[in-house]
Amino acid sequence: MLRCVIVDDEVLAREILHNYLSRLEGIGDVHSFGNAYDALTYLNTEIADVLFLDIEMPNLTGIEFLKSLLNPPITVFTTAYRNYAFEGFELGVIDFLLKPIAFPRFVQAVDKVREFMALKAQQIQVDASPVNASPDTIFVKSGVQRIRLALDSVTYIQGLKDYAIIHTDTGNIVLKGSIKTMETLFPPNRFIRVHKSFIVALSRISRLERNRLLLNASHIPIGRNFRSNLETALSSIR
Repeated sequence: MLRCVIVDDEVLAREILHNYLSRLEGIGDVHSFGNAYDALTYLNTEIADVLFLDIEMPNLTGIEFLKSLLNPPITVFTTAYRNYAFEGFELGVIDFLLKPIAFPRFVQAVDKVREFMALKAQQIQVDASPVNASPDTIFVKSGVQRIRLALDSVTYIQGLKDYAIIHTDTGNIVLKGSIKTMETLFPPNRFIRVHKSFIVALSRISRLERNRLLLNASHIPIGRNFRSNLETALSSIR
């Protein structure tokens, strides 16, 4: 049962999200707050699984609020301003919902939260010394099982605080470890870091735009400090 917190200074926005949550199964307590200070007081003593957080709020913005939390819940930004998406990813936000939020898109965000929580609970780790290792695979461990992960199947890796979500053709894997740790696991001739929170497979890039990449149907942000290396890497494989 997901324990949810909604923080938004607009009454209608809170009511919409509350209504959306009421239509889903597996939702536990839902607490709504019209300002960040009240939510901060609540989260300092109570546990929540997911936080739906507006950004443009008076006195204390959603970004300032999130930075002030020592152990923030899994966070989904809900905002009318598209330009905050990149900063959200740097803060470990799992998804970014642009207002007005359609119900199917909201369900997609909740499903992403559930999937992350389920994969995180599996406690999958990198197997640092696997038998029969090759340049085309890495091994991960889930309990006593060892799983061979083909590098060709990986599209991109997203850092989320102390975890990394490896997106593959057949599903996702969540590993304990920072994005910087992931950078050492994936060969630099095939994968490149394009943002503080993203590593992508060079072969999967279908389009380079001004501030983002297109990988199949996924849009990946490009960090300002990473663009030059990315353009160099792409020019070398054309």
